[in-house]
Amino acid sequence: MIATNESVEVLEQVDHVGTMIVQSECAHAYHYARKTLAEDNEAQSLIREFGELKVIYEEVQRFGHYHPDYKKVMGEMRDLKRALDTQTSIARYKKCEDELQQLLTDVAQAFGGAVSDHIKIPTGNPFFDNMSSCSGGCGSGGSCGCS
Repeated sequence: MIATNESVEVLEQVDHVGTMIVQSECAHAYHYARKTLAEDNEAQSLIREFGELKVIYEEVQRFGHYHPDYKKVMGEMRDLKRALDTQTSIARYKKCEDELQQLLTDVAQAFGGAVSDHIKIPTGNPFFDNMSSCSGGCGSGGSCGCS
């Protein structure tokens, strides 16, 4: 691509939007929640325990119901996942992460929509990613409007 005055100006404006996002309340909340999570010893202990159990869980998943520890490991995994989800700093971090992701998705959709309604914007949600437009071969007989 040959750099033109117009492309340089567009890139400068994109940098400006990036700076606005980094300085947003949402981004500050995310960084604060991430820092708080990193300093929370209880949460870090749960995360380490989850990582260790995940290795065992994946081994059990290879054999499914036939593995002798299937029920035990599945129960432990559910309990630990519940403990992770209800731990305050982890829940706050996940909430802030989701809000920042939504902000980035909204910005990407605004940019894409300003160019064309047919531009596919990855949202991180397969339901909405597939709704925007079909690239063909969806098997619905064309009822989705694809060609």
